[in-house]
Amino acid sequence: MSAPAPSASIRELPLRRWCLDIAAVLVLLGAAAVGFWPSFAGPSFLGAAIGGAVIGIAIAVVAAWRRWGILIITGLTVAAYFVFGGALALPHTAILGFIPSLETLKQLASGVVTSWKQLLTTVAPVSGADGHFIVPFLLLLVTAVLTASLALRLTQPAWALIPAGVLLATVIALGTPEPATPLIQGAVFAVVSIAWLAVRQIWMPQNAAVSVSEIDPARANHMRMRRIIAGGIVLAVATGAGVATSAFTAPGEVRHVLRDTIIPPFNIRDYPSALQSFRGIVRDDKDSTLFTVQGLPEGARIRLAGMDEFDGQVINVVDGGPGTSSAFAPIRSNMSPDAEGLPVTMQVDIGDYTGVWVPQAGLVSEIRFAGADADELRRGTYYSNGSATAVATTGLHKGDSYTVQTTIPAEVTDKQLGDAEFGNVRMPKNKNVPEELTTLAGEIVAEAETPAEQAQALADYLSEEGFFSHGLEGEVLSRAGHTAERISTLIGGDQMVGDDEQYSVAMALLAGELGIPARVVMGFYPDEQDEGASSFVANGDNLHAWVEVNFDGFGWVPFDPTPPEDQVPNDQNTKPRADPKPQVLQPPPPPQEPVDLPPTLPDDREAEDESLNIAGIILAILAIGGISLAVIALLMSPFIVIGAWKASRRRARRSADRTADRIAGGWDELTDRAVDYGARLTPGATRGEEAVLVSDALAVPTVTALADRADAEVFGPHDPSQDDVDAFWKEVDGIVVGLGAEAGFWKRMKARLSLRSLLGGSAIQSGLQGLKDAATARIRREPGTIDNSTTEASESETS
Repeated sequence: MSAPAPSASIRELPLRRWCLDIAAVLVLLGAAAVGFWPSFAGPSFLGAAIGGAVIGIAIAVVAAWRRWGILIITGLTVAAYFVFGGALALPHTAILGFIPSLETLKQLASGVVTSWKQLLTTVAPVSGADGHFIVPFLLLLVTAVLTASLALRLTQPAWALIPAGVLLATVIALGTPEPATPLIQGAVFAVVSIAWLAVRQIWMPQNAAVSVSEIDPARANHMRMRRIIAGGIVLAVATGAGVATSAFTAPGEVRHVLRDTIIPPFNIRDYPSALQSFRGIVRDDKDSTLFTVQGLPEGARIRLAGMDEFDGQVINVVDGGPGTSSAFAPIRSNMSPDAEGLPVTMQVDIGDYTGVWVPQAGLVSEIRFAGADADELRRGTYYSNGSATAVATTGLHKGDSYTVQTTIPAEVTDKQLGDAEFGNVRMPKNKNVPEELTTLAGEIVAEAETPAEQAQALADYLSEEGFFSHGLEGEVLSRAGHTAERISTLIGGDQMVGDDEQYSVAMALLAGELGIPARVVMGFYPDEQDEGASSFVANGDNLHAWVEVNFDGFGWVPFDPTPPEDQVPNDQNTKPRADPKPQVLQPPPPPQEPVDLPPTLPDDREAEDESLNIAGIILAILAIGGISLAVIALLMSPFIVIGAWKASRRRARRSADRTADRIAGGWDELTDRAVDYGARLTPGATRGEEAVLVSDALAVPTVTALADRADAEVFGPHDPSQDDVDAFWKEVDGIVVGLGAEAGFWKRMKARLSLRSLLGGSAIQSGLQGLKDAATARIRREPGTIDNSTTEASESETS
């Protein structure tokens, strides 16, 4: 392309050329601005965008007409930004909605720099009430001035396509991975650009192959018409081919935008599984008002999360990615357009509940938040139709409230299921499933004839053969968690003991081994006597987990594999309790006849001296013994104090309030014993660093693995169980015993009476170390002693 040449003034341009250029610029800018639609979740930005484009074109037209230079155009653009910015970009801050206020001018000035970052760092869709209209208004204003000025002032209009194309790329970069209408947007931009350039070329007689003045005017008009028709046909064919090609070659992945770089896309793996908090809620929130629901229909269940991906440690919600039924997307209206059932409106008021999993029910169509954090919650909440799960990335807190528009599916009976086949649902493959579940699953459903009977057989086996226990105080021992090891222990034990967490995961894994589409759902529902009440209060007592199985034509149907709460094992050992016989009191033995003894002869000898001598001897022995014990106790008192001190600290560590602190205390107990046996640890070192020092000093390689285990238990997603604590302390005691066994008697006694572990890091030790350093320095200054630093200095001077 040759360098741009200025054209005549707009006063000299024909009216058709003036209208063509303005119309082309408007259409090009409009096609580019449509890309903001997903960012604002609708047309709310159009007022700012269209207003900026019209004002920018007006500035360009007036400047071209008056032949003003770039400085005047820049000044007019800046003035228009501040004058019209209040009405178009920040109407909520302007006086009467259009007169700029001081706050409006302040936000407009700072928005030139900060609005771009705010738009990209806010989870889409964004709201204009937060000042995000500044971006489309400013972009369209500046681009319209540049594009229209180039189109009106230059002979070659192709130069005007550069700022318009930059605008299109910028809008895409500032947008979301899900484009608005990329095919239509690109086609309009391309067609208008080509048509505009073609018409402008036709209207330039000097570039024609034959001069119009040399041929008949009628023939010239005929030639122009033929060119226009031919060009239109070419554009139509090219557009049709492009549309058809795009339909078959659409990319499978979403486009990458700046928002993905600044704010990573929503990832469900950023949040721990909802089921991990099950035992904690049951234990700590039994009588708490977590949240209150108004309008919950009878038989409906409040759900927090639907989980269907097991990795051997936890079962979690799956996100299949954009375009899949399980994909998470920002909340919007009409999220479940195909839902069938009872339309319901529920009001949820959050109490003591805190978390990212949003309580809701059924197939949600819309969630409307209220309160001070409503806008932040709206922009940070995502919903998955496939798992019927909602996540608020900012978290719910006390005082939050929202309204849920949802559809409750009709309850399905066994008769309705009949011979229904399992749904053709793509399920994630479970990993690290206990091997014994495959054989067990086949045995359970061996006599089931229909898919519904197979699912029910799995639920009946667990609920009838198992026992219920949360493992709380006064209940039979039942470990929390649903790892592969925990499920294997549940299935393989003498008796199955657990709660909803274990039984629901066990049924889902058993179903998965048979190819049955099943998932675990955690949520709340009222007891039978409370169903149908106008208000439902969720707490730890009505928290449950159940299994949903997908059937063709019926969707997800719930099953309850958990045994009744009154179906409990007999004792802590889960063994049948013996039925003792009542004790029968035996009659007392008959009285015995007294034995006749020979008569005793009186002793006339005086026993007073003998009594005195015996008492004196006893007193002397007691006195000597007491003095000896006192002397021994006095001599042993330091050692007794040291032993009692260490024993007291051990008890405090072993009986800490939190189980994680007991694990940390076990590690501290090990390092203290290692210090007493001569190991030197660096203050402030991590457990891994301390393990290396202990291993090098005392040749105990197993401490490295123990340090990793301590870190995993202390910093894990949930507190370790008491069994984990006991096992950890047992291993610590084993290592300590090993240290003593390898050491001699005197070294073992020295370690037991050592004060190093008791004074480590204390002010006493710091003071003793200071005295030691001072004494060392004083010795180095005494005559006849060698001072290394002085010697080195002398040697350097001599050399």
